[in-house]
Amino acid sequence: MTFDGDNGRRGLGTLLRDLAEGSAAIVRGEAKLAKIEVTQIATGIAKGTAFVASGAVLSLLGALSALAGLVLLIGDQWLPADQYWLGALVVLLIAGVSAVVLLRRGMSLLSPSQLAPTETVTTLKEDKEWLKQRLTSGGTSS
Repeated sequence: MTFDGDNGRRGLGTLLRDLAEGSAAIVRGEAKLAKIEVTQIATGIAKGTAFVASGAVLSLLGALSALAGLVLLIGDQWLPADQYWLGALVVLLIAGVSAVVLLRRGMSLLSPSQLAPTETVTTLKEDKEWLKQRLTSGGTSS
């Protein structure tokens, strides 16, 4: 710190330099904090994604095991002479029909008509008509 003269006051140049240095230090500190926070967020996202993917793989393996068990159950208990191939065919038909139903339902939910913000479009059209009416009537009536 440089002081000007005997009165103990700092000069304008010194104050401006101190202000610039302090501001730069604050900006550097904020940038460092932002970098640390972004890194922590990215790490959390990566861990979360890994856990979700692992859970999905284990769920798929569990579902496949359940289907294999169902094939064995049908072939062993409900069909004569251990006809496992016929049990597998029954499970295939049930799973296929279920898959088609789910796919059609999902596709209908993802259709453009379902994804459009219809209420927002309607209110925007109403607002447009209201504004048009106000502009054509001169805006004098309330």
